[in-house]
Amino acid sequence: MNVIIIMCAGILISKIFFPVKWKHINELMQLICTLLLIFSMGVLLGSREDFLNTITTVGFQSFLFFLFPAVCSVIAVYPLTKIFLNKKKNGKDEI
Repeated sequence: MNVIIIMCAGILISKIFFPVKWKHINELMQLICTLLLIFSMGVLLGSREDFLNTITTVGFQSFLFFLFPAVCSVIAVYPLTKIFLNKKKNGKDEI
C-alpha cells in the first residue's frame, strides 16, 4: 500500500511542479525508480529461507491475480462492445 501512495504522490508532484521541458528527465527518473523497485522486490523474495519451497504457491497466487481480473474484464467488455459497436455500425449513434 505504501508503494501505491508513493507512486501517486510522485504523479501529483510531477504534474504540479515539473515543467514540460523537464519531461524527459522525469521519464528517466520514473524508469530508474521502477527498476529499483523491481530489483528490491527480487532481493526481498530471494532472501527468504524457504523461497524455493514456496515458489509454487507464489506462482499460483500470481496466476490467480492475473486470471481473475482478465476474465472479469472480458465478461464485462464483450457485451458492452456488442451493444455500443452495433449502434455505431447501424447509424443509430449520430453525434
